[in-house]
Amino acid sequence: MSNESNSGNGGGKFDQARRNFLRGIGLGTAAAVAQPAWGGQTFQDTFADFFQKDYRRMSAEEIEAALERIERKAEARYGVEIDCQNTLPQPGVVYGYAINISRCKGYRDCVHACVKENNLGRDSQVQYIRVLQLDQGDFNLEHSDHYYEPETVPVEGKHYLPVQCMQCDDPPCVKACPVEATWMEPDGIVVVDYDWCIGCRYCMAACPYWARHFNWTVPEIPAEEMNTNTHYLGNRPRPRGVVEKCHFCIHRTRKGQQPACMEACPTGSRIFGNLLDPDSEIRYVLANKQVFRLKEDLGTEPKFWYFSD
Repeated sequence: MSNESNSGNGGGKFDQARRNFLRGIGLGTAAAVAQPAWGGQTFQDTFADFFQKDYRRMSAEEIEAALERIERKAEARYGVEIDCQNTLPQPGVVYGYAINISRCKGYRDCVHACVKENNLGRDSQVQYIRVLQLDQGDFNLEHSDHYYEPETVPVEGKHYLPVQCMQCDDPPCVKACPVEATWMEPDGIVVVDYDWCIGCRYCMAACPYWARHFNWTVPEIPAEEMNTNTHYLGNRPRPRGVVEKCHFCIHRTRKGQQPACMEACPTGSRIFGNLLDPDSEIRYVLANKQVFRLKEDLGTEPKFWYFSD
């Protein structure tokens, strides 16, 4: 039985030999990823990983075997037992996000919650969410500062604009990937198959929102801080040498929960929901607020909006 979340041609243009060849080139060009990515991994698991199919072409049995390998590798690396799942998209659901920028005060609680929830390396400084500080009334991202460190926020005369993956309906990152390791799922989430990614970073160059991040190191996470609730296409521990990004907390949202960043926001500025549900809060915002999207002229059709009170 094939994977039910299959969409598109599942990488049919690229056979296993070509993918492995390209991945070898990608790994060879970065010194930081030249060594084996996981410690304590068995030869059998290493062999199985190397010849693993594209996620969208794997059978249910192959996916289950891959999940078990991920769990074994995580225990070997971090000494923690994780639960890696493959929760599929819910029918009749397409996710969207909106942020009330008049309420955002630049606290960055969303950033810290995202780091913990998604098992991001504590030393790598990889962060899926960046909160930009701009002069009041200025929306030119080139003028922004996401390294701001005032004693207190908000700073007078400044406003704050959180940015992350916009989950575009026409994502240029997907078009740029030479091995089709990234795609948009039926629920609108643009995902990455970390085991299929060759680390070429073409997707990063194609993304106009700076939302993709190359993982130069194996994520360093204290065992006691590891989030053991993980998903194959989401927050599972990643090897070094791959690109990762926000995935709308796929391990939570596909179970009816809210993204961690939304739960952590102390000002209630974040709104997440089903765009296909006419009674959802996000649909109310889109119908009743003056919303805008970043870089709309590029035609990427982000499912991420901003508005003010």
